[in-house]
Amino acid sequence: MADTVFSEDPEPLEQPPAGPPLYVPVRPGPLGCATRLCRTPLGCRTAVGFTTADRLVAALGPGVDWIRLAEPALRALVAPLGVTRVTVDPRFAAPNPHAARPRPAPVPDRFPAAATPFLLRGRAA
Repeated sequence: MADTVFSEDPEPLEQPPAGPPLYVPVRPGPLGCATRLCRTPLGCRTAVGFTTADRLVAALGPGVDWIRLAEPALRALVAPLGVTRVTVDPRFAAPNPHAARPRPAPVPDRFPAAATPFLLRGRAA
């Protein structure tokens, strides 16, 4: 029996380089951390990655948790969710509508407590 030599190997011995790892924003989940997905201006879901931590902070703000993943690993992670887009270094990120918003400072009373009955005296009770 003769050995057959295939010109195209379906599984090469050497994998091509994956490229530099990206800073990928994550959020805590019940089983660890989950990739934060965003939306494009047209409303399509996309995974995002940043080439530097400074770019991540500039787009999403401080205090965002992140992990480092190569782009192929990020694509493989979000593919089961039906996400096929990966956006690297997005220039604009809209604020999270569910994030806690700062409360305005309370406005102090302009009138002392003694003046309040005088102002209400002319109104019918």
